[in-house]
Amino acid sequence: MSEAAVTVLDPSRCHLGEGPSYDPDQDVLFWFDIVERKLMEHRFAAGETVVHDLPVMASAIATVDEQRQLLVTETGLCLRERASGAVTLVIPVEADNPATRSNDARVHPSGALWFGTMGRKAERHAGAIYWHRGGEVRKLYPDITIPNSICFSPDGAVAYFADTAKNILFRVSCDPATGLPNHEPTVFLDHRGQRGGLDGSVVDADGVIWNARWGVSRLDAYGPDAVHLRSVPMPTLQVSCPAFVGKSADRLAVTSAWQDMGEAAREADSKAGMTFLVDLAVRGQHEPRAVV
Repeated sequence: MSEAAVTVLDPSRCHLGEGPSYDPDQDVLFWFDIVERKLMEHRFAAGETVVHDLPVMASAIATVDEQRQLLVTETGLCLRERASGAVTLVIPVEADNPATRSNDARVHPSGALWFGTMGRKAERHAGAIYWHRGGEVRKLYPDITIPNSICFSPDGAVAYFADTAKNILFRVSCDPATGLPNHEPTVFLDHRGQRGGLDGSVVDADGVIWNARWGVSRLDAYGPDAVHLRSVPMPTLQVSCPAFVGKSADRLAVTSAWQDMGEAAREADSKAGMTFLVDLAVRGQHEPRAVV
């Protein structure tokens, strides 16, 4: 385990903190409390976090332009107006299925968005992983239980995704111009039988995959050859997803959750649900804008 400076970025205790995404133009980090229908906005310059109420459960956000953001929600893809906070459904996805909600997502270098759905109670094989670009949606992988770790190599030629219920991280070759897979997925990391679940991931400029390890208080790094490079201890058990932050994308923010913890467990894990800042010598990359 490698030591790194880990501090609390925001002390709000999210029920299910997820989906962090940094906007370098605004120097702002966004993330969600999925269950409580909250969008968190941390303004680094002011050192403050603003909480926005949402009309639906949402789990991921992407910048479209200076005025608009794309939200991945329980009813599909929505556009959010930055100025007013108004949220409008533009592409329904599983909107007629009350048993599912959205989960992990990330923007491919081409501007395509990969996003996942899952059962609200993590029902087996209830979810899927989708691709979206320019108003078109395609289902890529059905029968997913808990979609996570959607992320891409810097050149867009490789996509990664996990089914946390299986504890397997998959790798698949992609068309860099569209973000569509062009081969069948292969197993990249097989953690079946190991403690902790493969949750959210992000890839740095060197192709290193940074994974939040749910249930074991850890952030893990793996090379593009699947070699484990380091582990960073985190101050809470259920870390959920990392994102690169800062103008140089040289630090990591990591969300967490207290979901499924009883009262005694929450008292023992006093930082459960908080969002953290990890100071590491990383060469991160900012997330591309989504093409709608």
